[in-house]
Amino acid sequence: QPIGKMYVKSAAGLSGMYVDIIKDELNVKEVVFSEDVREFTSYSFKPQLKTVGPKYGKVLGQIKEHLSALDGNAAMDELNTTGLLKFTAGDTAVELSKDDLLIEVAQKEGFQSEEDGRFTVVLDTTLTKELIDEGYLFEVISKIQTMRKDAGFEVMDRINVKLSGSSIVKDVVNASMEPLSVKVLADSITAVEDGELKDTGKAGSLFKEWDINGESVALYVEKV
Repeated sequence: QPIGKMYVKSAAGLSGMYVDIIKDELNVKEVVFSEDVREFTSYSFKPQLKTVGPKYGKVLGQIKEHLSALDGNAAMDELNTTGLLKFTAGDTAVELSKDDLLIEVAQKEGFQSEEDGRFTVVLDTTLTKELIDEGYLFEVISKIQTMRKDAGFEVMDRINVKLSGSSIVKDVVNASMEPLSVKVLADSITAVEDGELKDTGKAGSLFKEWDINGESVALYVEKV
């Protein structure tokens, strides 16, 4: 499934050649390097019980409550600047360092984030119709290529393809007939009515039913 954008927070960038490799390997349309990804990520904090318990056991519940209500990005800024989170729990002054905290990246809706301390990577997981359709197309290509291999076709053998089933996948195929034909070396790609396709047992052909991203599709390939 293609993804629209990936954001990277890092002290160093990458040249165009390496960005192209990332885009190709991860199937992402755009890679954006940014000094600040807080628009897409935040942080959540919990007390590290083995260090916080002995020091602040009587107000541990209040500490948990306070940490859960923090603005994650602001708290992380404070930690990075001063090395401590300072607040009051009941009548007790509390000071917590990073060693006293369990810190996790909090996912914002529509984004998936990972960080290792040196850099942060954020995927925009929002899927447009164009991205979803491209995902269907990539899966159809993958399934036909698998069938070519399973049927024992040579790499340069030309084929004819028929498909039935999901109207959604049929529409995607019809809209992308030329690039699909080029990818799978097809002389023809024909959508037929449900029930028309079956395993003929004919030499140089193969029939198979697939689940393509939740859509049921039957494919038939034969060597020209």
